[in-house]
Amino acid sequence: MLKNTPSLDLVEFVETQILPQYAQFDKAHNMEHVTRVIRRSLDLVKSTGADINMAYAIAAYHDLGLSGPRAIHHITGGKILMADARLKRWFSADQLKVMKEAIEDHRASASHAPRSIYGKIVAEADRDLSPEVVLRRTVQFGLSNYPELTQEQQWQRFKEHMDQKYSVNGYIRLWIPGSQNEKNLQLLRNIIADTPKLKEQFEIYYKEETL
Repeated sequence: MLKNTPSLDLVEFVETQILPQYAQFDKAHNMEHVTRVIRRSLDLVKSTGADINMAYAIAAYHDLGLSGPRAIHHITGGKILMADARLKRWFSADQLKVMKEAIEDHRASASHAPRSIYGKIVAEADRDLSPEVVLRRTVQFGLSNYPELTQEQQWQRFKEHMDQKYSVNGYIRLWIPGSQNEKNLQLLRNIIADTPKLKEQFEIYYKEETL
């Protein structure tokens, strides 16, 4: 029978030694984000039959690479996981290699499909495509990383990002058919296609995030 919860000692280790590191990252990649990715990964384990401890640890480590350059955070994150000898308590060398590759493959702009079900799980879990989550995180990212921009410039950055990543012509790819993300992505695309509606949503979240 497959386990339906991660090992308690692994959870204790992750919650005390790994998750607190997310406090140093921007609002779009903070503790709330990583706990959401963990929760969604564990939900996806149920429908894929994957090893729950592996999926849990991958989700916990997936964005640690943000301690370095964002553009290669997926590569850095894989290296961080592989360098953490403490994980040998729970995982074999072969498992750790798969976990490293999953972190490397989780990035939305990756040009290839994840190499294993674990990469697909964390990639899917990392894409909470609920419109309110995506819109707010995009505003938060702009304010955290480009604080010098005016509101109008933030809007232009926001609009370009939404089009490039999430529109019908965007680069985002989903890897697990029939997921809630498929439904949410269509809702998001409907908003993106309606520029006045998109700007209205931007202004709501911009105001809330700059109060």
